[in-house]
Amino acid sequence: MDQLRRDPVAGRWVIVFTDKPYAPKDFDIETLPDKKGTCPFCYGHEGMTPPEIQAHREGATKANSPGWSTRVVPNKFPALKIEGELNRQGLGMFDFSNGVGAHEVIIETPDHTKSLADLLDHEVEKVIWSYRDRSVDLHGDKRFRYIMIFKNHGFSAGASLAHSHSQLIALPMVPKNVNEELAGASKYYEYKERCIFCDMLAQEQSENERLICENSRFLAFSPFASRFPFEVWILPKEHHSDFSFIQTEDVIELARILKEILLRIKRVLGDVPYNFIIHTSPIEEQEREDYHWHIEIMPKLMRIAGFEWGSGFYINPTSPEVAAKYLRKAKIV
Repeated sequence: MDQLRRDPVAGRWVIVFTDKPYAPKDFDIETLPDKKGTCPFCYGHEGMTPPEIQAHREGATKANSPGWSTRVVPNKFPALKIEGELNRQGLGMFDFSNGVGAHEVIIETPDHTKSLADLLDHEVEKVIWSYRDRSVDLHGDKRFRYIMIFKNHGFSAGASLAHSHSQLIALPMVPKNVNEELAGASKYYEYKERCIFCDMLAQEQSENERLICENSRFLAFSPFASRFPFEVWILPKEHHSDFSFIQTEDVIELARILKEILLRIKRVLGDVPYNFIIHTSPIEEQEREDYHWHIEIMPKLMRIAGFEWGSGFYINPTSPEVAAKYLRKAKIV
């Protein structure tokens, strides 16, 4: 019989196929061709983007010119704009404010043909340093309360350009999904006086059913109540609630395990569309004992339909135990 599983953090329920789980070949993976035309993220096209905020450059090359390995620019079509004040207002029972925030693009490589999984370890390190540096800088803006870093890979996962890139949005409020996760972690801590994510790490290492890979500082596994087939979480082994405090050795090891997981997914599923999100604590709550920053990677193999929207449940046709087995066996060298 298939199982109903409860996510211990958010409290959501997932229907997991355990009797006849889907194998990678059972999914109709959507692959879309690259859009034709000039790519603004490619080498030599720096003038097609807004002026860069930050870049890793070779030698003394000038800003907004070739010579970079990663580059951060404002989003040309931002969801929120950096200028202005929030100016919260009420209109009867409704609340609204100005669309103030920051929306930035991290261009991960000058090479249009490479994905994050294809980069060398030290190249992925530069991407992570860009995430960290921009987070630290935006933490100083008193208008913002949360920094969300995410990646959309593939058009059906939300990427408007094929060239490998990530995004950062600074928000003037804490998102609902984040608050639900924080509340679940806080409730667990009040009852057990331990971090739920630290306990999760210990149990995954002990059971070793959903564990995919690890290094000295990070663990990657398929979560027990995976919402999506081949979903993977990456957690630091040491307790930290705020990603922006990441140190040099952690950046090195995070680059290695993030690249490894993305490469394993690519070997098992092909160049599947996916999203990943860095879950971190709000700006004003940087040292929480009950919360643990982490990365959630979600391949896009299923469409969210009426049942999911109506119930809040998810249907996962590949149990995390089966998914982890495929990912562990993937040949990556």
